[in-house]
Amino acid sequence: MELSLVRGIVPRTVFGLTAIAAIILIIGLALSKSKKRGRLHPLIVSLIAAVLAGAAGLLVAWLVSDVFMVFGVSLGWPVIFTIAGGIAGVGFVIAAAVTLRGVRRALAVVLVPLVLLSTALGVDSIYGEYQTIGTLVGYTPYASLGSIEVHKAAMSVSDWHSKARKGSLPSMPSQGKVLTVDIPNAKSNFTARKAMIYLPPAALSDRPPALPVMELLAGQPGSPSRLIDAGNIAATMNAYAAKHDGLAPIVLVPDQNGEATHNSLCADTTQGNAETYLTTDVVNWAKKMLPVAKSARMWAMGGFSQGGTCTTQLVPRHPEIYGAMLPVDGELKPTNGSVGKMVQEYFAGDRKAYDEQVPVNAIASSGTSEQALFTGAGERDKESISNMRTIAAAARKAGMEVTELIVPGAGHDWHAVQAVWRPGLDWFGERTGLGEMAKSLKEYPQVEVLQ
Repeated sequence: MELSLVRGIVPRTVFGLTAIAAIILIIGLALSKSKKRGRLHPLIVSLIAAVLAGAAGLLVAWLVSDVFMVFGVSLGWPVIFTIAGGIAGVGFVIAAAVTLRGVRRALAVVLVPLVLLSTALGVDSIYGEYQTIGTLVGYTPYASLGSIEVHKAAMSVSDWHSKARKGSLPSMPSQGKVLTVDIPNAKSNFTARKAMIYLPPAALSDRPPALPVMELLAGQPGSPSRLIDAGNIAATMNAYAAKHDGLAPIVLVPDQNGEATHNSLCADTTQGNAETYLTTDVVNWAKKMLPVAKSARMWAMGGFSQGGTCTTQLVPRHPEIYGAMLPVDGELKPTNGSVGKMVQEYFAGDRKAYDEQVPVNAIASSGTSEQALFTGAGERDKESISNMRTIAAAARKAGMEVTELIVPGAGHDWHAVQAVWRPGLDWFGERTGLGEMAKSLKEYPQVEVLQ
């Protein structure tokens, strides 16, 4: 279940078998002869089929991605071309299966699922959505929070540093834990799926410090477990903790939508009180049940895609809770259809209530200079880059500290998320006293800093 789908033996094996079988098939086609004089050679027929299928695939993928925007965002040209190439391959082998006989036909038939699987793995490697076989089939290896004992905070982060210098830290595991939990919806009555939590080694000691918190939100469609896995949260946080005496932020990943296909807009609407759930129920529960710091400077919210949009609309509206935001590939406004449709379906016709949720409006009305924005977007996701620049300008106008990053080679994908949140973690760690940044942002290899 832990075998990687984006690197290692699984994709290499599938790509290798597909390539070998394809080469053998092409040789078989080249050596075959037309049954009747005047007919096209079988290899030519297969090549024509590949070109036609590929062109059709390119057109359909482009329409789905960039014209009808079925997924809410563009898939990006690397994904579109990969899909088109896969469909071209399927067209080639189906034509070969029709023209060949015997073992060669059987090889062509076997190649159909291999080409489809290779295409799927290729798309996944670009987007980074399903990192392991387990995430693909919905398997979760994580235990419940109730399976362990979590102690209340017994000291500050600075006290922990002092004990570390003296060599008198409490005993703790070498790595943190990812756990699941049902967070009560006492105030909101919002129906949410299970939340995910990462507790660093320091939080698992019997005398933990009051740790900073990163409340992170997945995209839509998506889920808390998807963010943990595709965001590579456990490995990133454990690596940080290993360099900082077991210290890292506690990561809360609540469910802002209720189900994969629903978009709550992260607001209190006729379709559920998502904002109250995220900013009241989740926060109150964490402050009661976990060793977390209480001040706003020690709390950040971040998210990918729709989760990034939620971040920039909620953090400015709640400066008493959050001091920082770390969105990646977010939008300019909550989006689920046209504005008119959302105003009617979510806000009972109240346009002002919708406008208050638009990030630039929220920043202008209630954002403070005590808050900070650390944001990024994939280089190929031009719309998200434009959105980022607009929101960053509003944040600067409000007096916020602002950092904007571009991830070369990435699009609207989890590769961009991982690349932005690695330096973002170091930045937030320095901001909250966990540890100083060991290098400047310009020294991180996977990002470029916008001036």
